[in-house]
Amino acid sequence: MSINCIRALIEKAAVTCPDKVAIIDGAKKLTYSELFRKVNQIARYLSELSLPSGSRIGIYSHKSSEQIIAILTLLSTEYIFVPISRLLKPEQVEHIINDCGIACIITDKSKIKSIDEIKFSGKIITYEASERDIVSFEEIYKCCSDAFTCNIGDYKNAAITYSFGLTGFPRGIVITHRNLIDSARVASNYLELKECDVISGTLPFILDYGLNQLFCSIYNHATLALHSLVLPADFFNHLINDGVTVLPLMPPHITQMFESDPKRIPNAKLLGNVRIVTSSGGKITPKMIADIEERYPNAKFYSMHGLTEAFRSTYLDPAQLKIRPNSIGKPIPGVEIHVINEQGLECKPREIGELIHRGGYIYKGYWKSKEDTQKRYKSIAILDKVVNLEGDLTDEIVVASGDFVYRDEEGYLYFVSRKDDMIKVSGFRISPYEIESVVHDKLPQIDQCAVFSIENEKTEEEIVMVYSAIREVTKNEIVFELKKHLPNHMIPSIIVYKEKLPQTSPSEAKIDKEVLKKMVMELR
Repeated sequence: MSINCIRALIEKAAVTCPDKVAIIDGAKKLTYSELFRKVNQIARYLSELSLPSGSRIGIYSHKSSEQIIAILTLLSTEYIFVPISRLLKPEQVEHIINDCGIACIITDKSKIKSIDEIKFSGKIITYEASERDIVSFEEIYKCCSDAFTCNIGDYKNAAITYSFGLTGFPRGIVITHRNLIDSARVASNYLELKECDVISGTLPFILDYGLNQLFCSIYNHATLALHSLVLPADFFNHLINDGVTVLPLMPPHITQMFESDPKRIPNAKLLGNVRIVTSSGGKITPKMIADIEERYPNAKFYSMHGLTEAFRSTYLDPAQLKIRPNSIGKPIPGVEIHVINEQGLECKPREIGELIHRGGYIYKGYWKSKEDTQKRYKSIAILDKVVNLEGDLTDEIVVASGDFVYRDEEGYLYFVSRKDDMIKVSGFRISPYEIESVVHDKLPQIDQCAVFSIENEKTEEEIVMVYSAIREVTKNEIVFELKKHLPNHMIPSIIVYKEKLPQTSPSEAKIDKEVLKKMVMELR
């Protein structure tokens, strides 16, 4: 079997390093041979259920070694893996089940009641034996030992992930087996991951950044050490006791990590094993950089950026974090990116254009949403003035990201705005990101901020800034600092303090501007 899918990686690891610890789950440890055996046992059982090829199977549970076994099992079959966050509301879970027609749910005992409440009629499998007449992993391990083999096509659908806000029901994105392998390969090569690495499994296995923790670990025959990411609690104990060397995080987690009582933060020497820290999903502030440097003296800190329709596409090298803190970096090796203007030409340095992604790491499209897929996924013909199109290349698809960016003279990319985020005030088109960047850089006492607009009859739109901080900062103080760096038409007219800003979801750690906009409108 060629290495074209995650299943092939597990099989290879089980043969080449069978006794290597693959998973650390608290006091529990699984070697690669044990992991492979358990995956095969569950896969054999699933193959006997007579579910049609391509059936969607949901995983709805807490983070554990059993959850990993479930994920790898589905990626060893012709079924499609659908991660379901256990933090979702019942109506959101029900939407996922109905939207992609889930035929079976793998879960833990704690979620059986929730599944019953939404009246799921498909098959249920649990990790542990329960009082209910439901087949469990424990029973399968005892009864199912027949050999299992598979042959998975690399461009077959592997997973459907859903990115949820606090409200609404967004579409699923379809990911192929090739996508998962390419993502693991690209990240592993760029970060120079090693077999001796212990990767912290801190992020939930719901979206691609979290799942990549697992796939990178297997790709390199490394070890994945699970942790719930309840910060700060026992987080540092996890890093020290498990010997973590690679730490993937999101920006809010970095802030939370250092908001703890300083006495609870270990001496930097105890965290000396950590050699790589990565962050994705938001802006990195100077304070975050300083805190990481102080507490993780041996670590390289990588800021990563991607989009819903593809995995991470740009990385800002550690050496550039202080030099270009506002840059989203350069394309990582193996990733092709273009910045084109309205005429379809490659933008010159400092010229703003739309970011176009091309390559095997691009996901397949939106589930059951042909219209939306066609809006974002474009024919490579839009690059006909940029690349040489010959023969079969004319059938290739690229992703028009909807991000406006520019390159500097050395090729570093800078985010300007989303197409649908631009604010129009008195004839000026304004990017919220520009204002947010100044706040992050020049007002370190502010932890988070969100800039958006509300309707105003006189100016078309009115700029609003909502921020969180340890203490409230006066409006005059904020405006005084912003006027040093921004023209008058970019100064927010409404500034609101909140102790904590709402997130689109606990797993994504992105500020929910729609909730904030509603709050501001109610205050008027």
